[in-house]
Amino acid sequence: MSGTSHQTQIMKLDCVGLHNRTELRKGLEVRKMGGSSSTERVETEVKEDRNPELLNKPWRNVVWDHSTRTNLKKYLQDYKPTVDSVPKARILLVGATGAGKSSFFNSINSVCRGNMTSQAKAGSDATCMTMQYRTYTVRAGRGGQPLAFLLCDTMGLQISFNGGVRINDIESILKGYIPDKYQFNPLQAMDTTGCQTGSRLPLQDRIHCVVCVIDATRFLNISGEMKNKFHEIQKRTNFHDVPLLVLLTQVDNACPHVERDLRNVYRSCFIKELITRASEYLSVPVLNVLPVKNYCHEIELNDSCDILLLSAMKQMLNFADNYLDSCEENTE
Repeated sequence: MSGTSHQTQIMKLDCVGLHNRTELRKGLEVRKMGGSSSTERVETEVKEDRNPELLNKPWRNVVWDHSTRTNLKKYLQDYKPTVDSVPKARILLVGATGAGKSSFFNSINSVCRGNMTSQAKAGSDATCMTMQYRTYTVRAGRGGQPLAFLLCDTMGLQISFNGGVRINDIESILKGYIPDKYQFNPLQAMDTTGCQTGSRLPLQDRIHCVVCVIDATRFLNISGEMKNKFHEIQKRTNFHDVPLLVLLTQVDNACPHVERDLRNVYRSCFIKELITRASEYLSVPVLNVLPVKNYCHEIELNDSCDILLLSAMKQMLNFADNYLDSCEENTE
């Protein structure tokens, strides 16, 4: 087979793969009643379809070695916001319950400390759901100095109208109104009547970058209601000129090639298509969509996992700097 025809075949798989996977999953549920032979046949089709082609070359270049991890970690340790009046960049994590917001903080904290940590409650179960607004500090090493950024965790978004964090609360967080450890009320947003109408707190108290955290294994099944909530958040971030990034978690569970070797993440046609879809979904450039694997069951750190996590954190800080630069220019 020629190189051109082979690439054409990959493109065809890339275009129809997501639709086929969704239809096959539906077919599996419907045809389970049809006997063992039909079930086995559909299960085989699903298994084969979940093994998409790998690109010959990665579409994002990453050097997967220990020196890359060391350099990225040093970047985070040396990072300082571009505006002197802001001691720490504030990164807000939003997403559905169980998407991996708290796990991302735990993972970044583990990498920077050099050992596994589980400071933030994480999980998909209702008992693990974050109910408070938390601003988490990351430290350089065990007992080391706090780094110059905060990861701000929120109560998860939920499909129901009266479930999860309220969109108005997210806007209050953007403005800097909501303090650390504020207890969310899913039925009623925070009363901001005591705050000056339309005002925002000093730049150091506001959010400098928002990250929508989405589980890659559930992305294809996101409901219209959840999509509307993400779009509403995007309207608020656009209004306040806060940059928006997308963090795709559990990419290893979404693609078997990536599960076998995390370094295949930018060679997987399926993950590339997911990133493209996420870009279109929230109307952000592809470069704003970052795939990661959070630590969940591991007891030792892994260079490849660390590189994806640290790269994502570096991009968040770069975008926060862009926001701070814009704010400083507007005050001149």
